[in-house]
Amino acid sequence: MATEDELRQTRLNKAERLRELGVLPYPNTWRSTPDLEDKRRRLVRLAADEEGRAKLPLEDELRDDAEHLPLFGRVIAKRGPFLVIRTPHGDAQALVRPDSLSERDAALLKLLDLADHVLVEGPAIRTKTGALAVSARRYEHLGKALLPPPAKWHGLKDVEKRYRERYVDLFANPAVATVFRARTQMIQSLRRFLDDHGFLEVETPLLHPLRGGAAAKPFYTHHNALHLDLVLRIAPELYLKRLLVGGFDRVYEIGRTFRNEGISTKHNPEFTILEFYMAYATYEDLMDLVVDMLRAVDAELRARFPELTGERSFDLQAEWSRVPMRRAIAERLRRAGQGEVPATPWSDVLSPDAIDDEEALRTACELILPRLEQAAQKQLRHCETHGERVFALFELLVEPDLTAMYRTPNGAQSAPVFITDFPWEVSPLARRNDESPAYVDRFELFIDGRELSNAFSELNDPDDQAARFESQLQARERGDEETMDFDADYIRALCYGMPPAAGFGLGVDRLVMLLCNQPSIRDVLLFPLLRPEAE
Repeated sequence: MATEDELRQTRLNKAERLRELGVLPYPNTWRSTPDLEDKRRRLVRLAADEEGRAKLPLEDELRDDAEHLPLFGRVIAKRGPFLVIRTPHGDAQALVRPDSLSERDAALLKLLDLADHVLVEGPAIRTKTGALAVSARRYEHLGKALLPPPAKWHGLKDVEKRYRERYVDLFANPAVATVFRARTQMIQSLRRFLDDHGFLEVETPLLHPLRGGAAAKPFYTHHNALHLDLVLRIAPELYLKRLLVGGFDRVYEIGRTFRNEGISTKHNPEFTILEFYMAYATYEDLMDLVVDMLRAVDAELRARFPELTGERSFDLQAEWSRVPMRRAIAERLRRAGQGEVPATPWSDVLSPDAIDDEEALRTACELILPRLEQAAQKQLRHCETHGERVFALFELLVEPDLTAMYRTPNGAQSAPVFITDFPWEVSPLARRNDESPAYVDRFELFIDGRELSNAFSELNDPDDQAARFESQLQARERGDEETMDFDADYIRALCYGMPPAAGFGLGVDRLVMLLCNQPSIRDVLLFPLLRPEAE
């Protein structure tokens, strides 16, 4: 088998022969126009239209005045005199016979390699097998490829190679390109929905002097001219809420955020987030809005990309439950006792009544600890307060079984669920509930067991917010690396008066994974972060 260097040299030799014929291997003399692009798109659609193809003439039935159509793109296969050409709209083939071309064009054809970019032009015909082909009367070389495509165009199979060489993956695997076209449409749908509901799209800084807006470890950088240490933004939240103070009642931003965390099928160190903030609204108002927004995005996606949205394990048209966190824990314990969901290592220790009893819950957690795996032990042992224990039990006990607990009436699919009323200790930016100050007006949305979004009624009391920032600093002194800084300027902004408001954050990548049936976040990121390639 030839090495990569040998293959490259063979193609370099052909590039040199092109120069000898007076043709640049990488020309930029032929240009597409809207008219030519429209004709190419029409041609590719016709190639997939059985009824339309049947109306095309056979080659020997062609009339002299038949319309010539352009087909340009990457050559992905050669089958005798036929070339299969890949375009952004799909594949079509050309029948290219040297005796139908000028002497120059026929000479160029001999130097063709798979993956080269070419233009063929001629009338559309029906082959003997009923397929469409452009009967070439003109052939142009548009760009040389020095490396061949994946063997036999079965596509890249090595997952690591696919992610690392996405530029090959996209043209070798059309289904991959479809996912990213769907992603773009979904972002356009999100924008359209928010624009139609009176929100203003804005841009806020990526470089922050302090870390804030979410509990996460940051990436650090340095600005030389100002001699200033900065962090890449963890979230745009605090800047967007400053805009509420400034009088923009409805704002949103879609952009990249950066969190120095592990890599998994659900996590990438940089990802796309949507955050929006709505003055004179509560977190309950946002639940209604989010249901409408995600259903609207999904409807547009299903209409255009049905191949990505076939059978699903979840149903967005089902009722979206709204369940307080403590009730979800109690419900999980009750169902485990009745055998409806798997038993837990703590079912004989932890009772539903203990969830609201600080002393009983502390005692139960001490008895539970030896029964847990090491990571879960560390998470629970790290808890200092009652609220932190409640949150840890939800993550350890309930979150893995949300798909089993909340389902459609016939039980065939999982149903979305809003988990509400979080402990204030794990919600440093959310407003306390007026009736239960130990908890805040907050929700997280889970669909098919995946956490998609976080939202809450915003804390606009500057004194309460300052105390929350102080508690974050105290948690950092105890060893918690995922805490926020004290943002004095944000406190000053609140002192000027922020209207009552609610805010929402959505992981766009996770939404694309969910709605397009993709198993890993790397499948919806064009260029996911990877370890350096081995020498």
